[in-house]
Amino acid sequence: MDLRLSGTAPTEAERRAVDAAFAAHRSPDDVPGADVRFPDAGHAARGRRHILLPALHAVMDEVGHLTPGALNHVARVLSVPPADVYGVATFYAMFSVAPRAPHVVHVCDDVACAPAGAEDVIAGLAEDLGEEGEGKEVCWVRSPCLGLCERAPAVLLQLAKRPDVSVAPAAIGSLRAELDRIATEEPTEVPAADAAFADVTVSVPQAGQPQLTLLRRVGVVDPESIDDYRAHGGYEALRRAVELGAERVIREVSDSSLTGRGGAAFPTGVKWDGVARAPSRPHYLVCNADESEPGTFKDRVLMEYDPFGLIEAMTIAAYATGCERGYLYIRGEYPLATRRLEHAIATARAHGYLGDDVAGDGFRFDIELRRGAGAYICGEETALLNSIEGHRGEPRNKPPFPATSGLFGKPTVINNVETLYNVLPVLAVGGQAFAGVGGGRSTGTKLFCVSGAVGTPGVYEVSFGTTLRELLDLAGGVRGELRTVLLGGAAGGFVLPEHLDVPLTLEAAREIGATLGSGVVLAFDTQADLTGTLRRIAAFFRDESCGQCVPCRVGTVRQEEALARLTRGAAKGPELTLLDDLARVMQDASICGLGQTAPAAVMSALKLGLL
Repeated sequence: MDLRLSGTAPTEAERRAVDAAFAAHRSPDDVPGADVRFPDAGHAARGRRHILLPALHAVMDEVGHLTPGALNHVARVLSVPPADVYGVATFYAMFSVAPRAPHVVHVCDDVACAPAGAEDVIAGLAEDLGEEGEGKEVCWVRSPCLGLCERAPAVLLQLAKRPDVSVAPAAIGSLRAELDRIATEEPTEVPAADAAFADVTVSVPQAGQPQLTLLRRVGVVDPESIDDYRAHGGYEALRRAVELGAERVIREVSDSSLTGRGGAAFPTGVKWDGVARAPSRPHYLVCNADESEPGTFKDRVLMEYDPFGLIEAMTIAAYATGCERGYLYIRGEYPLATRRLEHAIATARAHGYLGDDVAGDGFRFDIELRRGAGAYICGEETALLNSIEGHRGEPRNKPPFPATSGLFGKPTVINNVETLYNVLPVLAVGGQAFAGVGGGRSTGTKLFCVSGAVGTPGVYEVSFGTTLRELLDLAGGVRGELRTVLLGGAAGGFVLPEHLDVPLTLEAAREIGATLGSGVVLAFDTQADLTGTLRRIAAFFRDESCGQCVPCRVGTVRQEEALARLTRGAAKGPELTLLDDLARVMQDASICGLGQTAPAAVMSALKLGLL
């Protein structure tokens, strides 16, 4: 892409798609009737750069790839330099600037799906459609984790002119039938494949059990009915928050010792208090729903089956911290969760729970949903902020931290999905009572994503302090003879069978050199190919590195190369020494957590003698 606009013009369909995205995301502060779409509109137009990601999505949804004409039109409409538009368009895995089939089958071949039959699906697609990326109407590509590990193997159908759909568990026969249906039927508002998720117990085997807290409405409440949500206690926490007042809400969250559930485990009350006291205005709230850690799917389940709970929790967080606008950034590979959240936001707004006077309580708050487009790095909070602002999703240097200079340079609260859901029980029972479950920095209940060699994969809710053995028993026990368990996902570490009686707390996990991370519990039996699994993890980080810093950009490549040589039978000594050296450099010198944790699973396996 040149530094200047080319003469290539968009098609009428591309023009309509971009203009519709622009109209949908214009700032509410725009002057009515003002035309801010063109370069001569100056600063006002450049301030619309945050619409860049939705505009690119709009073209992809309409055409299936990003043509030069469409990129030109986006640059003109948003007054963004063409090179910047191209740089963002090529950053995300779900976007394509090269012509390709309008229907793309993304087949997960990651750590949970690969041993569950993903290669059989790929073999069948290759027989039908040809090599990877080929095909005029339909093509297939390999994909990292799609967040459907409990239903492995998983497939995402990215479709032009119709809604995307997930198919899981996927078999080549049913997948062929679905592709035939798509080719012959007219696009529908609600994809038929959504019916595959009707049995909630596949994802949540505990569904309907009375002891649940975070999952108590899952499988009980209609996820598309706000009346059903209110009938089961919905919006009682918001009412309680307004009764207490903003300062008292933050005090209750602080008293609860609630820590972030995304992996960093930062005290939520401290984060909220910092933003609430920040003098600069406006304040922003961001929900990080870009759940891309391989093996993780808990946030997806919450959003699919209890979307109004997230909207209520975000509203409480905004009330407490003085935010009038919130952004819900959801990963692009979650089509069903996206549809249900879009419906929940619109319904909450129509019923007065979002807008200029929330629930008649005199405060203003609204939510805008933003779709990611396939970039694991955007789970890092500052990379996510850059993505929302219309830049490449590359992490920022810290300080400053988001609490003082976050989205659009303003104080910003960023919490992940599970953290926000915990705010509801904190207000229901009180901060001190919430802290009475578990102990230390590990209070309340925790969601764990159990998959791999277990009898019943799924999301499980247990109190902090439950042992790993008890959790695996809850999931139907281990199939075969247990060799190891990966805790925390690709950025986590392995534990051995001798660690099964360790309590699942932040403190106890640290004592054995592990981490709970995002709640991944992936079991491997003695038949598992651990070297191949580690190579897949290394390849994942190689592909997902944003490339901004040398230690991560080069280190992840060299790590994967060393593991590839080991799988081919190379002498272990020199390769293990190299892996250790690479790990030290990446951990010490990488800008963000991706590079710092990219060698974690490999080094854990080396330490435990699993390689």
